[in-house]
Amino acid sequence: MPDPADTERRLTALEARVEHVAAEASAARHLAAANDHDLADLGVKVDANRRAINALGVQTAARFDRLENEVRTGFAETRRGFAEMRGKLDQTAAGNQIIVELLTRLLPHDER
Repeated sequence: MPDPADTERRLTALEARVEHVAAEASAARHLAAANDHDLADLGVKVDANRRAINALGVQTAARFDRLENEVRTGFAETRRGFAEMRGKLDQTAAGNQIIVELLTRLLPHDER
């Protein structure tokens, strides 16, 4: 039969060890809960960042669409302006040609 003093000592050591393990288990549960909370917070932040990035993408696409429309409109106006100027220059050239022809008819042959 085991010695009662040894049994008491072993029982006291076992109780202390059980209390220590219980405290560690409690701390582990607390850390796990904190980790779950941190992970949930991180998930919320990732989702918020994803939404912000998507919104920026939509805004950027809209800005590029507006810019493309402005460029197209600007080039169309420039083409119209060049066509208008070309028409005016052609009219001026035609008018100059008429003046040259009239002067050619009016001036005597030897003054040319």
